[in-house]
Amino acid sequence: MNIKKNIPNAITCMNLASGMAGIYYVLEGNLYAATYFTLAAAMFDFLDGMVARLLKVHSEIGKQLDSLADMVTFGVLPSFVLFQLMKVPFPDSYLPFCAFLIGIQSAMRLAKFNIDTRQSDRFIGVPTPANALLVCTLPFLADRFSWADSMIQNGIFLLAMTLVLAMLLTAELPLIALKFKNFGWADNIFRYLVIAIAVVSILGLGLAGVPFVIVGYILLSIIENQVKPA
Repeated sequence: MNIKKNIPNAITCMNLASGMAGIYYVLEGNLYAATYFTLAAAMFDFLDGMVARLLKVHSEIGKQLDSLADMVTFGVLPSFVLFQLMKVPFPDSYLPFCAFLIGIQSAMRLAKFNIDTRQSDRFIGVPTPANALLVCTLPFLADRFSWADSMIQNGIFLLAMTLVLAMLLTAELPLIALKFKNFGWADNIFRYLVIAIAVVSILGLGLAGVPFVIVGYILLSIIENQVKPA
């Protein structure tokens, strides 16, 4: 057995385990714990690819395992978070099941990513980890700002947000990838702006700043597309 070859897959399995634990806590009504497991999963999702590159042990099974783990963690988990949030304004309705559109669209997004050769230097559609982090940190944003608390208790807003996020997952929208070919300002201005927004938001607001980072990332990508069409 080649232990070295299976190290990245073991890390991917930690991503999957974190996602399953997060779903458990959502079902228990603890959205905060679920968010921490989502963050842990995002860390493992980053590390498995980095370790695979460092060890030079890329494999087809690793690629497929990564997508399957991401489907649970960044597709199913945020769907259940939105489902729980929508149960508050729609306690006796089937409307909360609309949240499952996030899981369906995440599956489509991940399937497309595996066969789309255009996504080597840019993402096409919002990455599932970014979408999941936006959704899962909403309770922290609501705790920080009264206007945000009012928004996530508004059923119409939650439904509209679900539809928009679901569409963005598979939209033909080129998005910034933080991959630097060089570190020149002119070639990377939008990447640096994304990083600046992330640093300021996270340092100033903690996890409540994550939604601002993701929204800023999407808006800057749209602006970049207008300034420098792909």
